[in-house]
Formats: sequence, C-alpha cells, structure tokens
Amino acid sequence: MLVSDFDYDLPTELIAQYPAAQRDASRMMVLNRKSGEINHTHFKNILDYLEEGDLLVFNETKVFPARLFGRRVKTGGKLEVLLLDEKEPCTWEALVRPGRHAREGEEIIFGEALRAVIGERTDSGGRIINFLVEDKQEFWDQLFKIGKMPLPPYIKRPAEEMDRERYQTVYARSLGSAAAPTAGLHFTEEILGQLKDKGVQFAFVVLHVGLGTFRPVHVPKVEDHRMHAEFWRLDAHNASLINEARQNGRRVIAVGTTTVRLLESVAGDDGTVGAGEGWTSIFIYPGFRFRVIDGLVTNFHLPCSTLLMLVCAFAGYNKVLPAYREAVEKSYRFFSYGDAMLIL
Repeated sequence: MLVSDFDYDLPTELIAQYPAAQRDASRMMVLNRKSGEINHTHFKNILDYLEEGDLLVFNETKVFPARLFGRRVKTGGKLEVLLLDEKEPCTWEALVRPGRHAREGEEIIFGEALRAVIGERTDSGGRIINFLVEDKQEFWDQLFKIGKMPLPPYIKRPAEEMDRERYQTVYARSLGSAAAPTAGLHFTEEILGQLKDKGVQFAFVVLHVGLGTFRPVHVPKVEDHRMHAEFWRLDAHNASLINEARQNGRRVIAVGTTTVRLLESVAGDDGTVGAGEGWTSIFIYPGFRFRVIDGLVTNFHLPCSTLLMLVCAFAGYNKVLPAYREAVEKSYRFFSYGDAMLIL
C-alpha cells in the first residue's frame, strides 16, 4: 500500500487559520460508512445523529504551552523548542529548530530565567532537554509564564492569547499534550448538557498527543512507517462504561483519532478493554480490524497522514477519499481549527 494513495488536492485557502467564531458553529459532514451517503449540517446539530444509550468516549488530555523560544547562552543564537514527552521530572524529549545548531552539552535560556542543557539525540529525530530548575513546580510555573501554545506548522501565524482557550477542549483535565485532540474542540458545555439530557453517556480516557500523532510519513510504503509511542491511561470506571455499552449492544463513538488509538490498543480480541496505563505506538491503516468503536467524530486531516489512513481504515478508502473531495468542493475548513466529520 503506497502512502501516495492517501494524497488529495487541497487549496491552501481551505486550511483554517483561526477557529470558528463559536465552537459549535463549525460545519459537519456526516458520512454513513455502510452506504457512503453524505449529509451536510453544522456541529450544533450533532444531537440529531446520536441516540439515547450511545456512549461518547472523549480524550481528556490537556494541552500545555509546549513551544519555547530561547537563545544559546554562548552565542546568543535563537532556538525554538517543542516539548513532546516528559521522560523524567524536568527532562523532556523535544524537537529543536534549527537542529544543526543545537550541540550536546550546550546551555540555552528561555525568557529571563528558565535554563536548560541540550542532551543526546533520540531515535525519532528529537533531542533530550534537561531543565536546570530546583523542582518540578518551578519548571511548570516558568513554562506557563513564557511558553506558547503549540499550534501546528500549517497555521501560518504566531500563537495568540485566545489560543490558550480555543486550542483546548472544554473537558480537558489531564495535563500532558503537545497538540490538541482537535475533534473535541467543537464541543461546548451547552452541547454536552444537551447530550446528557438526551441520554447519551460519556466516558473519558487519556492519550497525551505527541510526535506519534502528527509526525509526517517519510517512507513510500504505508507498512514501513513506524509510529512514535504516546502515553495513555484508562481507569477502571471508564473501562467499565465502555465494556457495558458494548455488552448491551449500544454504540461506542470515539471523539477523535487519539481516542480510537487508545481504545484499539487496549482491546482484547472480543473488544473488551482493560484499565491501566502505558505507551502505545499502534498504527491503524486499511485492513485493520476494529474491535471497539462503532462511530467516530473527527476533523479533516492532512494528505498522506496517519490520521487520514486511520479514518480510511474505519470508514473505507473508497468512501473517505470521495468524501474529502466533496468537502473541498463545498469549501469545508480543514485541519485542527477546521470543520468536523461524523462517521456512523
């Protein structure tokens, strides 16, 4: 299977640079994965497609201001650091730009006081960054003071103050992501309340979004790509909610591809999920046998991305690619701050 099979033409002007004025004002394409039928609506109408007893599973990870702009202490040269995974207290795997100027053992400073030392290279092309702080609280205090929200590179503007709210789901609780689980950005407190009133149930999981989710595919064959591991957690209460829904024949609908990856990582052959925590590098592409989910809320993803491959695996390549072409024709907004897709 070739990565180029997942390419499509996308005009640059359809890449959303800002969120919709209101979270639930985004448009929503509804795709029936059996028939291929497509409907066009707005996200605020999602209640029309969900039923009493459906279980929505949300990734409650919380984005932190993971982008830091610093300078090399010796030369004054500028460096940009994107924090990805905390390996141990105050020691992180990060992407550093320009990487060729980042020398092992060199000290860098962010803002006025946050200092760090550049460590070794990682297998995934990143660097280890050791922050020179007295304790973890000092690190987080400094990070929230000077760090910027880690907007994706296709958003061609600096992060603004409003991004601290809008590049975050309203139900985010567990700090640790370097990127938002963007399918959840459309939900408001009001819609969540209306869904509860209708009898839709909620479960919450944690997958901290890191390099594994947004790393580009650099190999020609899909099967040769290797995902970077990301941390997940599922407690016993939420595992029980998911298992009960499946046992009772109720639909389990994942909010976002990160939620799908977690659920399918921890599922047994019969679809039963177990509580726990760990790291997953699961790669889902066409041919994968889904064991847990019956539906998916997602956004429109980059050409040739692992996220698009996952959506094609769930809804069918021959249904998803035509749907994407129709989304382009109808000027849907694409990627993180773009419009939504509901697949049932």
